[in-house]
Amino acid sequence: MSDMPQWIDQDLQSLRLHHAVDRFNAAYAATLDDRRFTDWPDCFVEDARYRVQARENFDRGLPLALLALESRGMLLDRIHGTSQTIYHGPYYTRHVVSPARITHAGQGTADDPIRAEANYAVFRTRPASVSEVYQVGRYIDAFVSTEDGLKLQSRTCVYDSEMVLNSLIYPV
Repeated sequence: MSDMPQWIDQDLQSLRLHHAVDRFNAAYAATLDDRRFTDWPDCFVEDARYRVQARENFDRGLPLALLALESRGMLLDRIHGTSQTIYHGPYYTRHVVSPARITHAGQGTADDPIRAEANYAVFRTRPASVSEVYQVGRYIDAFVSTEDGLKLQSRTCVYDSEMVLNSLIYPV
């Protein structure tokens, strides 16, 4: 590979990074769609941040968010609450995630994370009912490299809808 022109080597590095982020997002979506909620916190590092925020608040720099979790422990608490204490009508989700756009090809460290954005759409289906669009928006992510592959240092889910159908139960 050392005989390759530099631009080809850079393109290969870029493709590898895009592929790694897209594979992560596909696995993340499958975790949620397969209802493996106890595995969801494993997508994050210990001191991770997870937010679900309206576009209007995000664009204005306002802090109000539907969810603002500031550690893996808080993610675990959310999953426990979702599965053990909250009563709601059952439904299934299906996440569709676009290919990622790398906004900063960092070193993948806590001090220099890989930054990426991807669009998402979440569809919700209640038993014996039709599917509906539940939420549409974009993920704004910071990834770090670990022994187990990429993990989220932060994920902000900026949703475009002005209203969220009912309440937000499952992660986006």
